[in-house]
Amino acid sequence: MNVKNIILFDQAETTAETYRVEAEKQLKGDPQQTLWNHYSDPSEQFFSGIWQSEPGCWRVSYSEHEFCQILAGHSILRDAKGGEVHLKAGDNFVIPAGFSGEWEVVETTKKIYVIYEPKAAQG
Repeated sequence: MNVKNIILFDQAETTAETYRVEAEKQLKGDPQQTLWNHYSDPSEQFFSGIWQSEPGCWRVSYSEHEFCQILAGHSILRDAKGGEVHLKAGDNFVIPAGFSGEWEVVETTKKIYVIYEPKAAQG
């Protein structure tokens, strides 16, 4: 392993994936989302890249742990009881696995994400 394995996001030639929120999760709007997944580890449990979404609101339910840094825009993250946090450029935060609620994009939002998805327990 050497410095050639380092991934510089601003130099990565990652192909963008564009998609929409699943219809059953949509609460408001039909936001187009774009994902540049710059890194996935061999176990497919750790991911990192850049995500962007147009305005809209949808239900979220996290099985993964996610660190985020908002680069641009304004979003509101609400929990199942209606508590909310406004997220704007410069905000850094972690959403723990088990969180459920709503993600609302008020102004087109762009973020860096780092995700750890634990493997499901074997029974």
